[in-house]
Amino acid sequence: MTKRTRTLGTTGPLTSPLGLGCMGMSALYGDADRAESVATVHAALEAGVTLLDTGDFYAMGHNEMLIGEALRTAPAALREQALTSVKFGALRDPDGNWSGYDGRPAAVKNFAAYSLQRLGVDHIDVYRIARLDPDVPIEETVGAIAELIEKGYVRHVGLSEVGAETVRRAAATAPIADLQIEYSLISRGIEQEILPTTRELGIGITAYGVLSRGLISGHFSRDRQLAANDFRAHSPRFQGENLQHNLNLVEALRKIAEHKGVTVAQIAIAWVLSRGEDIVPLVGARTRERLGESLGALDVTLEAADLAAIEEAVPADAAAGDRYPTAQMAHLDSER
Repeated sequence: MTKRTRTLGTTGPLTSPLGLGCMGMSALYGDADRAESVATVHAALEAGVTLLDTGDFYAMGHNEMLIGEALRTAPAALREQALTSVKFGALRDPDGNWSGYDGRPAAVKNFAAYSLQRLGVDHIDVYRIARLDPDVPIEETVGAIAELIEKGYVRHVGLSEVGAETVRRAAATAPIADLQIEYSLISRGIEQEILPTTRELGIGITAYGVLSRGLISGHFSRDRQLAANDFRAHSPRFQGENLQHNLNLVEALRKIAEHKGVTVAQIAIAWVLSRGEDIVPLVGARTRERLGESLGALDVTLEAADLAAIEEAVPADAAAGDRYPTAQMAHLDSER
């Protein structure tokens, strides 16, 4: 059984071993049921999940307002244990198009003011720019968050999708709690340089995409029809031959999961949990049913033989296709 608490780095907060990624409750994965989303947040808090992750640009504030509603209607004891992790900086227009990133200090403080109001909280626990603004030094962006910490509006500085050099520059400016970055059985790029750097500096990892947007959940099929407002309809890993190749990896993983009497999703999440106590996976459950399955990963123990079998079934770099379309890959400092 996995230890029931983890710490985000040496300076960050104590949190549950799994966090809840809330983006899909508002955007990018097709339509969602608001009542079920709120119920899922409540169920997560009741199960001991403390870390709620969002972004102020997820459906242009919708996700923060949804979390705000869930916190407002939760029992006081559960509301008080919740930790908010917020990404900012992505610019949108009324049509939902993406217009770059803004990491200027004045913008950082402006974004924070709106997030505090939408969430209905007096502070944000971990605050991070979603992508590096190429026109603003990371020192200035992190410095602005540090000023918000001094005033009590933020508790900890986080980073998102940045490379090792940027991590070092940020850490030289202010204490960094964690780096949020994609990490899963089929997205293992951080193992080469980024993860060794965060471990050297005492920075935690909050891993998103642990099921690769449902691709390695065991529930995705080749004939599934995706809505136009579903990000995966345009994701390289979900296209044509790439999809078939990746689903073949899932079937290989399914055999191992069945042998252990667990689901594919549970063994994929358990693998990320096994990578180290400094890693907190975010599960993007949109329903109580999927949340319950994900939480079951906490009771999965992977022995050396299991890990070897998983590595053989899904070797590093085995996935076909990039994790984002080309235009979005260009915004990832972590991929440079």
